[in-house]
Amino acid sequence: MVKAVCVLSPGSATGITGTITFTQEKAGDCTVVSGKVSGLAPGNHGFHIHQFGDYSNGCISAGAHFNPANKNHGGPCDTERHVGDLGNIVAGDDGVADVSIKDQQISLIGENSIIGRSLVVHDKEDDLGKGGNEESLKTGNAGPRLACGVIGITVEMLASKI
Repeated sequence: MVKAVCVLSPGSATGITGTITFTQEKAGDCTVVSGKVSGLAPGNHGFHIHQFGDYSNGCISAGAHFNPANKNHGGPCDTERHVGDLGNIVAGDDGVADVSIKDQQISLIGENSIIGRSLVVHDKEDDLGKGGNEESLKTGNAGPRLACGVIGITVEMLASKI
């Protein structure tokens, strides 16, 4: 089993925080994404893996969505999507989003591993590439980046290799 973690830090002037774990039993299996994000406005928020684990210029340095196959943006159940397109998380009236996702395209193992890349929470709802404009096919019109974090290996992962 491979396990990774991402601790979200606020972007510019937000109070959003969270911890997200990623677990994959073996290559080819779904990756399970779970955790909580707090401090959000109630409603849907785009939730994506971005290309770089770089915050030298805040969340903007994370680059575009992780898209090694050079596809258009889409929803998590679409075949035409970026690998990093995880859809939306939903915050309740308390500003907390409980995350529970199983995804076949993201991986912790192999050439397209997401370890060392970024997880980004966006201000707006991801339209899943169905917005009818060019930006929808790139970003899902999800808006500004509210919080971000680098996806890193966990102590449990290292311990299993010793």
